[in-house]
Amino acid sequence: MHIDIITVHPELLAGPFDHSIMKRARDKGLLEVNLIDLRHYGQGKHLQVDDYQFGGGAGMVMMVEPLVNCIEALQKNRRYDEVIYLTPDGQRLEQRTCNRLSMKENLLMICGHYKGIDERVREHFVTLEISIGDYVLSGGELAAAVLVDALGRLLPGVLNDETSALFDSFQDDLLAPPVYTRPAEYRGWKVPDVLLGGNFAQIEAWRHEQALDRTRKRRPDLLSHDDE
Repeated sequence: MHIDIITVHPELLAGPFDHSIMKRARDKGLLEVNLIDLRHYGQGKHLQVDDYQFGGGAGMVMMVEPLVNCIEALQKNRRYDEVIYLTPDGQRLEQRTCNRLSMKENLLMICGHYKGIDERVREHFVTLEISIGDYVLSGGELAAAVLVDALGRLLPGVLNDETSALFDSFQDDLLAPPVYTRPAEYRGWKVPDVLLGGNFAQIEAWRHEQALDRTRKRRPDLLSHDDE
C-alpha cells in the first residue's frame, strides 16, 4: 500500500511511522508513507498556504491554489483509489471502513488546519471525508496517523499472527472479550477456569458470550448494525 499525506506540519508525522508495527510494515515493503509539505506549493516569498475567509469571521482557511497544485502534481505520477480529507465533519471512522480501505493500493490524505480547507477542493478532488471522533484537533495530522495505523496493521504480512487483526474489537461489531496472561492467580484474583481447561470449543463460546455481554453494556449501538 502506498499513502501520500499532504500536510503543513510534516514534522508532526515523523515519529508515528518509525516505530512498532508501522515500522515493521515499512521495513517489509508492505507500506510506503510519504509526507508532502504543502508549503512547497505556497505562494510568494513566504510560501503562503492560508488566507482570511470570505465573508469575515475568525480563523484562516487553507487556500485552494496551493492544494490543487499539490494534488495535481501528485496525480501526474499516481492514480489514487481515494483522496481522503481528515475533518471533524466527515464520516466517523469505523472498522468496516478500515477493512475496505486496507484493500486499496494508493491513498492520498489531506490534513486540514486552521478553519479547514477551501470548499472547492472538497467539491472537486476529495472522494472520502473521515472523522476519528466528535471533537476538534489542531490539525489533521494526528487523525491521519490514526488512520494509517488502523490500515497498516491489516495488511497481510504485517502482524506476526496473520489472524490477530481478524479478532480485534469491532471486526464483528462486537468489542473484544477480556484477556488474561500468567500467573493464573494473583492476590487471589483468578483467571476464569474455562481458559485453563484446554477445551477450545468452550473457550471460543465463552469468549463470544463475553464479547456480546461487554458490547451490550458498553456499546449497545454496535448491536444495532445487525438490523441494518
